[in-house]
Order: sequence, then structure tokens, then C-alpha cells
Amino acid sequence: MPTRPRNRHRRAPSQALGLCLVLAVASVGCASAQARSDAAPPASSADSLLNDPLDPGADSAAAVAGDSPAQQDAGEQAETTTGIAAPDEDTADAQVRTAAERDFDALYGPYDPVADPNLPAAAQMPGVYDPWERYNRSMHRFNNAVDRSVARPLARFYVAVTPRPVRLGVSNFFSNLGQPVTAVNALLQGKPGQAGQAMGRFVLNTTLGIAGIFDPASDANLDRRSEDFGQTLGVWGWERSRYVELPLFGPRTVRDVLGMVGDAPLSPLRQVEEDKIRIPLQGLQLVDVRTQLLSTDSLREGAADDYALVRDAWMQRRNYQILGDRMNEETDDALPDYLRDDDNPLVPASAMPVMPTDN
Repeated sequence: MPTRPRNRHRRAPSQALGLCLVLAVASVGCASAQARSDAAPPASSADSLLNDPLDPGADSAAAVAGDSPAQQDAGEQAETTTGIAAPDEDTADAQVRTAAERDFDALYGPYDPVADPNLPAAAQMPGVYDPWERYNRSMHRFNNAVDRSVARPLARFYVAVTPRPVRLGVSNFFSNLGQPVTAVNALLQGKPGQAGQAMGRFVLNTTLGIAGIFDPASDANLDRRSEDFGQTLGVWGWERSRYVELPLFGPRTVRDVLGMVGDAPLSPLRQVEEDKIRIPLQGLQLVDVRTQLLSTDSLREGAADDYALVRDAWMQRRNYQILGDRMNEETDDALPDYLRDDDNPLVPASAMPVMPTDN
């Protein structure tokens, strides 16, 4: 009996040591369980991906939820980098071009190097519609041959032998004969004020100006305007028409050919029934028109492509005659003189021959 108390005191430390070991093992087990519970979401995401591959939105949300903010930023940067494609040549060219150049192309079409380089951007018109270029170039060569052999020598001779005041009176006379055509077409275009002004010029110059030889209407602030049925068709909506070069009459569009047919009966010159009077007047009118174009000969002779120069210059001017009223005054002041000039140095409809009729 005396040894039992000693044995009991010896077992007490061993029991305490065993209890500590049990607690340590339990704490390690709890930590392992906690670690497994923390790792469970990625595993569940993988299981959901295998079990439900048709729901990429949920999988992406679960994957993003398991990433840290730094990993998300890195992933977004990598995604952005891989999503950028190398720009092609057109895109690179568009980036190099200025905003003004892109706006110009959007409004007026691609730049035409053959067009007048001195023309302000606001006056540049859409590109020339010339599907009959092969025929037009052939006709242009024919017209040039006639011009060099007949029309230009006659115009130069006329300038050499006729004093300038006389030539001015002839130009005023034929310009005055075109005012009734201008008045009718201005009325058709919805411009009654301009129509009245044209008729006022015609009456004043025909009477006080002695058949239009003098121009008192300009002194009375009745400005000279030129309108024709081709312009009227353009104002009515036929703005784009294919270019065509007529024999002897030169550059036109299909729209303007129909316009010539509409204007011809309105010309006072064509109302003259005596051929002995009308035909010489028509011939003098043609010489007067060619005289007004003598100043352009040096420009045409120095052109690399005379056909393109004549075509583009004529189309630009013609488009301005149709669209000019839509431009503001600042734009009009910046235009070259040959666009702002209302004179129309072209072979007029009144020069068309009158077909003989049986009486």
C-alpha cells in the first residue's frame, strides 16, 4: 500500500503529455480541413465546367472570383494585347491623313490630281462621270483638229482686225439675246426675282443699249446672270450626268444636251427666218465665243493631258453653276475668277442650225 501513491504521481505527467499530443494532432487536422475548404471553390469550378460546358458566363465569373485583383489586371492586359491586330495599309494611311483630308474625301470624293490644284476645297465637286472616255477622247481630237485649222485662226484674225470696243459690243449683243432664256429657266428654278432681273436687263439693253450693243443695265445694278435648261434639270435633281463631247459643240453632259434642245426654241436668234441674216449672225456668234477662249490656249498647250484638263475644268465650272447658289459668300469670294464669272463662253444652243421646213 505504501507504493500506490508514488505510482499515481508518476503517471500524472505521462497523462498530461498524452493530452498535449492529442490536442496538437487535433489542431493540425483542423488546419488541414480549413485548407481543403479554402481550395474547394476552384475544384467546384472545374466540376461545373465539366458538367455544364454550355454556360461560359458562369464559368468566367467563377474563375474571376478565384483570381486576385493583380491576376485580373494582368489577364486583362494580356487579353487586350492579344486582341490588337496589326493595322493594314489602308488603316495606316487613314491614320496618317489629317481630319481635314478625310472630311474633304467624304464631301467631294477622292482627290483628282488632274483637277485644278489652285481650286479651294469648298469648290471641289464630285469626280467626273466619264464612262464614254474612249469615244470622248476621239471626238476631242477631232474637235482640236477643227479648232486648230479653222476656229482658232478665225478668232485670231477677228481680234487682229476688230477694235476692242467693237468686239465688246458684239459680245454684249449676243449676251443680251440670251437673257430671255435665262429668265425662263430662272422662273423654272423657282427664282422669280432673278427672272425679273433678266427680263429687265433684256428690255433696258435692247432699248437704251441699242439692241444690246451697250450695257446700261449693269450701270443700273442689274447684274448679268446665265441660266439654261441644263442647269434647270440639275436644280431639279439631275446633278450627276455622264460627260460627253459633241462634234463642234465641245464638252457637255447628257443632261446638258437635252438642255440645249430645250433652250433652242427660246433663242431670239433662232426666230429669224431669213437664212441670209440668221446664218451670218450664228457664224459671228461662234467666232465671238472662240475669241473669249483664246486666253486659255496657253494653259491647254502646257497641259500633260489636254482632254482631262478641258473635261475637269468644264465639269467643275458647270457644277458650280448648278450648285453655286448653295455656297455662302465667303466661299464665293475664294473661288477663281473663271468660276465666279457668269459669262458662258461655250457654243450656245442658238448656234444650232435650223432645219429647213417646207412652206
